[in-house]
Amino acid sequence: MMLKGKTAIVTGGGRDIGRACVMRLAEEGANVAINYHSSSDGADSAVKEIEAMGGKAFAMQGDLTSEAEVNALVDRAASELGGIHVLVNNAGGLIKRVPIKEMSLEHWNNVMDLNLTSTFLLVKAAAQHMTSGAIINLASQAGRDGGGPGAAAYAASKGAVMTLTRGLAKEFGPDIRVNAICPGMIDTDFHNNFTKDEVRKIVAGNTPLKREGLPVDVANLVAYLATDQSAFLTGVNVDINGGMLFS
Repeated sequence: MMLKGKTAIVTGGGRDIGRACVMRLAEEGANVAINYHSSSDGADSAVKEIEAMGGKAFAMQGDLTSEAEVNALVDRAASELGGIHVLVNNAGGLIKRVPIKEMSLEHWNNVMDLNLTSTFLLVKAAAQHMTSGAIINLASQAGRDGGGPGAAAYAASKGAVMTLTRGLAKEFGPDIRVNAICPGMIDTDFHNNFTKDEVRKIVAGNTPLKREGLPVDVANLVAYLATDQSAFLTGVNVDINGGMLFS
């Protein structure tokens, strides 16, 4: 257990990739602070599972575009679980597909706040408590290829997360490593809500591995980046897409 005695914060940890990350980090011995926005059942059940394993965890609802709510999450994690050593910025989303010609400024700002501003706020707050450790940001393949129809704002926000990751790696090194992950098509509610089934089958069939990714595939990569096994990696945006896109 390479994270025994360490504390991790996972945002958007109530479902899909976030919940898989919560459980994978707990398997490595981490105590986990789980943020959720609406998925309380998944977050609460994760706490029960971690406690049954002998670990410590709590679930806390929060809007991560609010600096006050971000600070409340981070302060509680540091005080109840003992410092902060790993931050996984997983919360975010597309909201809905909107072409630029039809996009309101409000929608643009909402997408940027959800994906980019929330990452900034979490990093700023958590860094006050971190003397070492790892920050892992969830970007997206869309940050590399511009995303699908109506996803330009989302793609731009994730591209900004990728660039922010590089800047933070320079600013926080050598003590804190900062990396990002760029998932392709992962079997989650994101694609259940925003991608047609026939498109998913075509995309998966065109990858060398001939399948969609699973949340646990991403969680395994997060665990690797959170531990000293990746001690010489920082400022990297790691693709995980089954070979759909090479960078």
